[in-house]
Amino acid sequence: MSLTQEELSLLTRGDLFRGVDGPFLLRLTEEAGACRARFAPGETVYTPQRFQRCLGIVLSGQFQVTKGTLAVSVLEPGDLFGAAALYCDAAEFAATITAKRPGQCLLLEHALVNRLLAEQEKIRENYLRYLTGRVRFLSGRLQALAQPGVEGKLARYLLSCGGSFTCSATQLCQRLGVSRASLYRAFSLLEESGLIRREGKTITAIDPGGLEAVL
Repeated sequence: MSLTQEELSLLTRGDLFRGVDGPFLLRLTEEAGACRARFAPGETVYTPQRFQRCLGIVLSGQFQVTKGTLAVSVLEPGDLFGAAALYCDAAEFAATITAKRPGQCLLLEHALVNRLLAEQEKIRENYLRYLTGRVRFLSGRLQALAQPGVEGKLARYLLSCGGSFTCSATQLCQRLGVSRASLYRAFSLLEESGLIRREGKTITAIDPGGLEAVL
């Protein structure tokens, strides 16, 4: 398979191949175990009953991730997926991923990923950093969901992200398991109390100690 310059730039900015030189990536995508997959709207990439042991990177389009009936997140160009399915023995650990828009993904088979992690220090460091970030995110999300009120959930999540994060209101509602109306009420309350600041999609803690008191 061949990569466009736009796709190559996307990969070198992404979680797995950040800092890896372009010629290496061009050679990599020509190897056995690397392929480009195209998906039409509504087409399924993964299900708990049918999934491939491979890592995927979104090259274009948009993909919905669900766990059971819960919409967990939306994957966009540059996002990595499939880490759970890569090494888990039980299919139930795999989420369902469905194309929302026409899209393409780069798929790297299990054996190829294992070889890259063993031979390429930069890729190994990138992957460990990605997994660490996922663990931190999921831990923060579980703690946020355990909070009794929306303000507590938002405060917990913000503090778990180091005091600042950027995402849309829709994504944040999904992460916290709250309604949009409840989220905006929590925004207003915490802003009026001087605890947070909103600038577009970026939320920043102004008074971390005050946010701790909300928990």
